Amino acid sequence: MESDSQQNWRFCQCFGDKAEDGDITEADIISTVEFDHTGDYLATGDKGGRVVLFERNESKKGCEYKFYTEFQSHEPEFDYLKSLEIEEKINRIKWCKRQNQAHFLLSTNDKTIKLWKVFEKQIKIVAENNMSDGYRPQVGSIPGVTPSQLRLPRMVPHENIVAAVPRKVYANAHAYHINSISINSDGETYISADDLRVNLWNLGISDQSFNIVDIKPVNMEELTEVITAAEFHPINCNNFMYSSSKGTIKLADMRARALCDDHAKLFEEEEDPTNKSFFSEIISSISDVKFSKDGNQILSRDYLTLKIWDVRNEKQPVRKINIHEHLKQKLCDLYENDCIFDKFECTFSGSGDQVLTGSYHNYFRIYDVNETGDKDTVLQADKSAFKAKKIGGPKNAQKGAPGATGKKDGLLTEGIDFAKKILHGSWHPQENTIAIAATNNLFLYSTQS
Repeated sequence: MESDSQQNWRFCQCFGDKAEDGDITEADIISTVEFDHTGDYLATGDKGGRVVLFERNESKKGCEYKFYTEFQSHEPEFDYLKSLEIEEKINRIKWCKRQNQAHFLLSTNDKTIKLWKVFEKQIKIVAENNMSDGYRPQVGSIPGVTPSQLRLPRMVPHENIVAAVPRKVYANAHAYHINSISINSDGETYISADDLRVNLWNLGISDQSFNIVDIKPVNMEELTEVITAAEFHPINCNNFMYSSSKGTIKLADMRARALCDDHAKLFEEEEDPTNKSFFSEIISSISDVKFSKDGNQILSRDYLTLKIWDVRNEKQPVRKINIHEHLKQKLCDLYENDCIFDKFECTFSGSGDQVLTGSYHNYFRIYDVNETGDKDTVLQADKSAFKAKKIGGPKNAQKGAPGATGKKDGLLTEGIDFAKKILHGSWHPQENTIAIAATNNLFLYSTQS
């Protein structure tokens, strides 16, 4: 029987410009992707400050989504005190658990977080009464006017639309760029993290937050690390973790003290001194961290590797996966073209037995958590997906072929296009369906028939 990671992954859908020579504007580049807790809805944010929502198409068999609504979440701003432009780019989107017919989601750019309410409402228009529907005033009720002369306006249903309104704006709490937000399992609070601080918010209070982590030194010249990502524990509402540019992950307990600078646990892999180089600190910086669904494991991604940690074992990861082994000899070139600073995301599957992360040349890779070694499934989010519906699985293991699998066979190691990179992706919480952002396109893949 095939393991989940060796099942045939199939290209399902693509949203975005399909033209081979289509001009891509900077504003159209997708900067975040996120399924909601049910998997029936999917959100993307782009560098133009727009949020686009997709809805599961129940009328179709298998995995298919349709456009739901789009709205402008953030606008470009200017900080006059610091003479600094604030981009409208959406850094993160997080769905709140649904309580009623409306959807609530958080979106953030570098400085401002917004809580959006998305709901369906009926539009009514004024229609003139044609006196044929029994809607008549009583005879003599209006002096000098007979019923045949009176035409009364009335409201009639016209259409249903999806509306998006900002319910809360959480501003002026971060001096540095916000890199992550995470909603607590209690459904009432969330955290936001920038380079030096983590703040705790109540969803219902927009003008007050609590600083729970502060690593800013008294003298900024002594700064040695920055916070790169933060996430709440999926079950324990008092626990959260944050990662740093030094390659460490700190697990904190809000019950211990108000300021969580003293971590409860520290996950760090000691570097081999013989491997130390000029690039060591850059490539060890963690770009993303995720808890597994049960909270027992932590997934972290740095530039070259993917690591899986057991929360009960701080000494070493239970598994270390080499993602970019073939790029170790090209770090000088990657430093010069700034690619070495790319921040790749990572995610667990809904079941927790697989992990996903991106690479260059629009490749992304899926690993089985329970297998040893670097054996993986390699897929490519590329225009060729429009031409071939079935692209995954071990039968297509030709070198460099879109959708090929295998440690080396399915991954192009020479002639890599570093402008094409898979930085953002999300895994359906209940099935093997994944959403991948490739420049301005959103690709959907699934093992569902």
